[in-house]
Amino acid sequence: MKNKSGACIEQVLSGSPAEKSGLKSGDIITSINGHPAHDSIDLMFHSGEPEMRLSVLRNGSRQNFYIGIEEGAGNPGIILEQFPVKTCRNNCIFCFVSQLPRGLRKPLYVKDEDYRMSFLYGNYITLTNLSDSDKARIITQRLSPLYISVHSTDDRIRRKMLANTKAADIIAELKFFAKHRIKMHVQIVLCPGYNDGKELEKTIRDLAKLFPHIMSIAVVPVGLTLHRRKPLQPVDKDAALLALDTIGEFQEKFLHKYGERLVFGADELYIKAGKRFPTLEEYEELYQIENGVGLVPLFINESKRLRLTKIKTKRRFATFTGRSFYPYLAKLISRIRKAGVDIELRAVENKFFGSSVTVTGLLTGKDIVQTFLDKAGNFDILLIPDVVLREGDDVFLDNIMLKDLAAGLGVRTAVIDSTPNGLVNALNEFQR
Repeated sequence: MKNKSGACIEQVLSGSPAEKSGLKSGDIITSINGHPAHDSIDLMFHSGEPEMRLSVLRNGSRQNFYIGIEEGAGNPGIILEQFPVKTCRNNCIFCFVSQLPRGLRKPLYVKDEDYRMSFLYGNYITLTNLSDSDKARIITQRLSPLYISVHSTDDRIRRKMLANTKAADIIAELKFFAKHRIKMHVQIVLCPGYNDGKELEKTIRDLAKLFPHIMSIAVVPVGLTLHRRKPLQPVDKDAALLALDTIGEFQEKFLHKYGERLVFGADELYIKAGKRFPTLEEYEELYQIENGVGLVPLFINESKRLRLTKIKTKRRFATFTGRSFYPYLAKLISRIRKAGVDIELRAVENKFFGSSVTVTGLLTGKDIVQTFLDKAGNFDILLIPDVVLREGDDVFLDNIMLKDLAAGLGVRTAVIDSTPNGLVNALNEFQR
């Protein structure tokens, strides 16, 4: 990867070592301690050194800056502009982005395939667009762990699923990173007729050979919307049961062999199968909770531990969730009602993406409004789970603004953290 323009400073924090050194927003860092600067990862990498010598372009003029860093201080107060994200060359049969309707926010259509986003944020990549210099940087800067979509260790099947005949041998790629001690978390998006049954068994078996460098394996059912263009079979109850049986058998073997279960099923598999979740302890380190693996059991566990005292409020509340999570949240809502709070819970049917999409994070403003229109006069405050809004903003997936939703229903809204404590804390804030 050649450095053409360096990394542009978006903000210098007030009172920070960077500000004291004279750095300003708009400055372009071209090198750090003699090494080319590309992005925030280079800044992170060199922030661990005792000092930072920066070569900077300011208004076309090159200047040098020195920053002394106290041990353990980390970032010296520099926030860089977001780097351009490398996008995906694949045309996966199950790609959720390809199943989106037109007219949504442009960022939703970006098919991210950037190893930097994988390292920084846990985004899953297929390793199909890595250059030799990308790999060298991953090794040199120890960009670990990486989150990798494998789907199948049979290259013929994997290439068919990715719709990419040039996709490299995935086992060879994984072995390369394992050889250089890069840790990895991998996922298998389960698509019936492609990588289930014996193929799922083979994939899990092959991946386990790379333990401990592969730290976890998640099996996640394919997500399908009504806007999909490619025919795909959904994961039904029988397919979910079969997958969980396979996962359970491997967990027993791996627990005996490695002392860890290694492979885990997504929460949605248990919901589809109608099976009870494992105990929270059986999810071990919850490595893939952001991938929907152990999220519901964690919520259940935190709910049970929550001590509810009588909340003195005359406010009337309402909140909502997706259909799959409704039974679990409903139990907590029942306890809250018994504690004296007037609160109603509704499950929102996803008409925008289709009724088969049941997770809360993919609900839209329009569907939420339609769910509460007939009840808007029965409550004062609508509690909005933060997962339905764009991070750091008040807009839903379908571009409806939070303020417009509130105006449409004629009620006050409050965004809450999507946890048991987040819900109770929000209720406590409205005691007055």
